[in-house]
Amino acid sequence: MKTSAITTAIALLLCGSAAVALAQSGSSGDGLREQVYPSPRGDVILRYGQPPPQAWPAKPSFEALDRNGDGSIDENEAAAYPPLANDFIYADKNRDGRISRREYERW
Repeated sequence: MKTSAITTAIALLLCGSAAVALAQSGSSGDGLREQVYPSPRGDVILRYGQPPPQAWPAKPSFEALDRNGDGSIDENEAAAYPPLANDFIYADKNRDGRISRREYERW
């Protein structure tokens, strides 16, 4: 009985390592790596990694973003420049929901 359990465990280990050995790795066009694991129901593709950063144009002037001319940039105005919209909570140091000229220059 012990021998059959050990034999079964070894067989399972060998099958698992064979599946790993059949896995193919590569790189996709967007900078992510991918690992392909064959499966009876179709390949399983694992994509992982950090994509390259997106290049944005230079930071626009404060006036260009302050469309209503009230002296601050709100979240709707910040959406015109996605990096600022992404960092809005960090750029708005006093957490008043607006970015002043000084906060924008420090950002």
